[in-house]
Order: sequence, then structure tokens, then C-alpha cells
Amino acid sequence: MTDAVLLQTVDEDVIARRGVWATVRRRVLFWLPLAVLAVLLLMAIVPQLFSSADPRACDISASARPSSPGHPFGQDLQGCDVYANVVHGARASLSVGLVCTLIALVIAVGVGTVAGYVGGWADSILARLTDVFLGFPFLLGAIVVLNSLGKRSVLSVSLVLAVFSWPTLARMVRTTVRATRDAEYVQAAKAMGFPTTRILSHYVLPNAVGPVLAVATLTVGGVIVAESTLTFLGLGLRAPSISWGLQLATAQSRFQQAPHTLIYPAIFLAATVLSLITLGDVLRDAVNPKGRS
Repeated sequence: MTDAVLLQTVDEDVIARRGVWATVRRRVLFWLPLAVLAVLLLMAIVPQLFSSADPRACDISASARPSSPGHPFGQDLQGCDVYANVVHGARASLSVGLVCTLIALVIAVGVGTVAGYVGGWADSILARLTDVFLGFPFLLGAIVVLNSLGKRSVLSVSLVLAVFSWPTLARMVRTTVRATRDAEYVQAAKAMGFPTTRILSHYVLPNAVGPVLAVATLTVGGVIVAESTLTFLGLGLRAPSISWGLQLATAQSRFQQAPHTLIYPAIFLAATVLSLITLGDVLRDAVNPKGRS
């Protein structure tokens, strides 16, 4: 009987995954942001494919010069090529979003799985720990911690933002794990004497993490905005790092005289965040059976 239940579960999982793929693959709002993000990711990994100019090669005599031959986006206040800085800035901005979300996911899956599957005293302790971190406003907490750091790198900024990002994801993992642990196929796996690690890795997490991964896509966009905001306030990345947030912070003082120095990095930042949010919404609807049509 237990074998039949497990076999049925495997079939249902395959059908569910095919249903998710069938839902997203026919939506323009899935492929369009995915294409935009693919180009941006390629830009972050191999910026030389998009710009051969050195982002740190500056000509102060060409300060704030608008678009000109060889400088399609113009030059910034130091006379550096804006286009080259936008291209090379993609790496730092995307890295912070991806690294922070990955760290937050690891913490959230660990805490949420233990709390949701074990329950009891472990659930109570971890729930209170999550509440403590949720009590800190996201940006305010990041500002306090970052202000005490001497050196701010992509990794350090990502770690600080991850510390204040994981609680919401952990609550989602806990909820989905609690809903999955009492399923028939999980009970059947227990009755067959499967070890807890196998039950979690083969039956609980694959069915519980899907909705969380969809929301994590939205988290990446939120983190990129947060990093840009902190950098704009002088509390994020610092030169000689290159990021969209640093470009916005530098350009804000001369926006009226040289609007191009702020507009172009802002467009790339907005396109990235909008693509991530759109992709996250599509995936979130797809993993929800009610969202499939």
C-alpha cells in the first residue's frame, strides 16, 4: 500500500511540474523578462562583450559631456564613459541581489524546515528568533550595521542585507513544510522506515520549496533596490567599486546640468527590478494551482 502511495506521489509531482512549465512557457510575461535578465546576466559576467571602454579611464576636461561619438550615454562628472560604467556596474548590483538572496534562502530553508517538520519546542524557539529579526525595519537595520563597518564589499553588503531578508522566507518555508509533512506520501515514507534526511530531501522539500523560490525572485529585485538606496545614501558600496547605486549617488548633485548621468543607470536598474518582479509574479502564479489556466 505504501509503495502505491509513493508511486502515485511521483506521478503527481511529474504532472504538477509539467503543469507549471505548460503554464509559464506560453506567457509572454515569462519569456520577455527572462530574455532581459539573460542579457543583463551576460553583461555582468562578460562586460567586454558589450563595451571595450575602460570605465575608469576618465577625461576631466569632458566632464558631464552629453552623448557623443564613442560615448553613446555621454560622460559623467569625472569624464568617465557612462555606458562603460553602466555595463560594468551590472556585476556588482546583480551580485549583491543574487548572493544576498542565496544566503537568505539557505538560512530560511534550514530554519523553516526544522521549525515546520520538527514542531514543538524547536518551532517555538525558531519562531521567536524569526520574530526578533522581523522586529528590525529592513533598511534601518541595514543602515545601522553597515554604518559600523569600515570596509564594504559586495560580500559584506550581501551578508548584512541577508541577515534582515531571511525571516519572511523562513516563515513561508515553515508554512509549506507544515502543510507537506502530514501528506499521505510522507506518512508512507515514514512507515517504510526511510531516514529523516531522505524524507526531507525527496518528499518534503521538493514540494514545499517551489512557492518560496518564486518569491525569492521578487526578493532579488528588492535587494538590488535596497543596495542602490544604501549606496545612494553613502552607506553601501564605495569606490573603486562600480555599481548603479554609486552612479546614481554621484550623479544626483548635478542632475539638472547633466541628467544623462543619472537617467541611464536608473533605466538599467528599473529594467532589472521590473523584470525580476514580473518573472517572480509569473512563477508564483504558476506554482499555485489556482493560478494555472
